[in-house]
Amino acid sequence: MARIVMKFGGTSMAGIERIRAVARRVKREVDAGNQVAVIVSAMAGDTDRLVNFCREASSLYDPREYDVVVSSGEQVTSGLLAIALQAAGVKARSWMGWQLPIHTDDAFAKARIEDIDTAALDASLTAGEVAVIPGFQGLADNGRVTTLGRGGSDTSAVAMAAAMKADRCDIYTDVDGVYTTDPRIVPRARKLKQVTYEEMLELASVGAKVLQTRSVGLAMKENVRVQVLSSFTGDDAPMADTLPGTMIVGEEEIDEMERQLITGIAHDKNEAKITLTNVSDTPGSVAAIFAPLAAANINVDMIIQNIAHQSAGRAGSTDVTFTVPAVDLARSIQALNDAKDKIGFEELVHDTRVAKISVVGVGMKSHAGVASTMFTTLGQRGINIQAISTSEIKVSVLIHEDETELAVRVLHTAYGLDADEAA
Repeated sequence: MARIVMKFGGTSMAGIERIRAVARRVKREVDAGNQVAVIVSAMAGDTDRLVNFCREASSLYDPREYDVVVSSGEQVTSGLLAIALQAAGVKARSWMGWQLPIHTDDAFAKARIEDIDTAALDASLTAGEVAVIPGFQGLADNGRVTTLGRGGSDTSAVAMAAAMKADRCDIYTDVDGVYTTDPRIVPRARKLKQVTYEEMLELASVGAKVLQTRSVGLAMKENVRVQVLSSFTGDDAPMADTLPGTMIVGEEEIDEMERQLITGIAHDKNEAKITLTNVSDTPGSVAAIFAPLAAANINVDMIIQNIAHQSAGRAGSTDVTFTVPAVDLARSIQALNDAKDKIGFEELVHDTRVAKISVVGVGMKSHAGVASTMFTTLGQRGINIQAISTSEIKVSVLIHEDETELAVRVLHTAYGLDADEAA
């Protein structure tokens, strides 16, 4: 008997017929003798609808009330799945995040899980019940409902698997695994059998939409084995532990013979570029820029500080360019303008027509020339690079968004990732 967490995304829960299909898939695991907890997302499109309601009610909404509204989508699907399971003859009950409870901090709309009380859940599973738990939500110490940020159901699933000491966390989505890049852009993209936590963390952070970044980081920290599977296979498909999905595992589990230099190419159009001109080139000036952004819980990615230049009669100054999530652009501009006197910049310029392109692979640790290949390939196709950032296993560049698809295709070929035949 295994203890398994199954997570189903919004497309898997989009309507009663799909919820019944999920119930049949869960029933197969129960019939195989496994203890099962299911994490569900809201129906596809529901969270966007609820978010828009909040924005229409007030552009400066209270994030505590926002969490009350947007967390309701998962409450609906958890109850409906429990009903569908009961109708299929499976003992099941729903658990709200506050009933377990799932304890989080009080960073509303972006809360982080601190711990999960599994006593009641363990008793329920031992009694043969399937636990259906809404993803994306938790409870702050002050008793208020919190949400984990968009895509937070993946994090809920991994956190639950860690707390339950589950044997495996199966993430069911609308794709059947992790590919070398988006197959909609490159039909010759290949599905990967295994990806390391580190690689998946980088891919998720730079635009791959398969898993949420925080969920991968948590899986790596807690050593949770995660499998990405498609929920759109027939009822006669093999059991999940034999399906050819993609396993997210530790680096030590991947055979050296199967390891390649580059694992994948990711792209992200949800970036915004901000440039502050004529910032004083003195100690502490850069810290003054990013302190208000940090206080507003805004993540900064690429950062470029230009070479300082001298102006007659004044101290040296420099321009500082960086990127933030496009959704946080307005708040970033407000935070920076509020701190303008302290920062001392002359002008704030922003651009949303940019895209981040990244090449990722653990093979970079022991091979030179990865960045050179990227820059040469893009240069040969006339694609201008606006910014560059690197890590031990990633190289990212910022380009104009109109050149995104071209960049992904030529880099996929340049690194030898094309499959022999289109998928």
